[in-house]
Amino acid sequence: MNADPSRQWRLLDLAGLDTRTGQLAHRRKNLPQAQRHAELDQRLSALDDDVVRAQTAVQDVQREVDRAESAVQLVRDRSARNQARLDAGQGTPKDLQALQHELASLDRRQAELEDEQLEVMERAEGLDADVTRLEAQREQLAHETAEAAQDKDDALAQITAEEEAIARDRADVAAGVGQDLLDLYEKIRAQTGIGAAALVQRRCGGCQLELMGADLRRIAAAPDDEVVRCEECRRILVRTAESGL
Repeated sequence: MNADPSRQWRLLDLAGLDTRTGQLAHRRKNLPQAQRHAELDQRLSALDDDVVRAQTAVQDVQREVDRAESAVQLVRDRSARNQARLDAGQGTPKDLQALQHELASLDRRQAELEDEQLEVMERAEGLDADVTRLEAQREQLAHETAEAAQDKDDALAQITAEEEAIARDRADVAAGVGQDLLDLYEKIRAQTGIGAAALVQRRCGGCQLELMGADLRRIAAAPDDEVVRCEECRRILVRTAESGL
């Protein structure tokens, strides 16, 4: 294939733009802002689970508190009724004596239940404190996650803007290459990532191998408008003043 040197030179511009496009794609795939957002979002999800578990524990212990209060109140009510009967002197002496024994027993039972109630209430206070602490942590982490999401979106928007600018420049450059040479470049690019490279100091700018012997003599003897290719990587070689031919 023949193509005037100016068309071949445009291939280096295309290769440069395609290299930059590849760099942007790599940057998009490995965006630090995206990684940080993903990490924070994962931590936020785990913290959400911790908050739910803590809130569930509070609800469970609150039921224990309610049951303890109910048990204490039942004993208090029975003691009050018995004390009222005892104060009124209702019943036989044996009945009144029995009431006194029961009142003493109820007093002991009430003390036991109140101790249990206090222990449950202390556990409830501790769990309430856990929920408050976890909710504060979640609020802070949610704020950091939102900021990280915005940072990621800003970085992606910048990459997209650069990609769009490169696409416009590439279309302008490709228009001056010619369809036949462009088709060859695109075919090689699909196979190797970059379709053309400069020949500098007898070295292919694509595979970085030095040309020697017959390959070098062949290229040196080729007319300026002949499209030559690297025998190793098969990229189009664009000859320059620094090719060393």
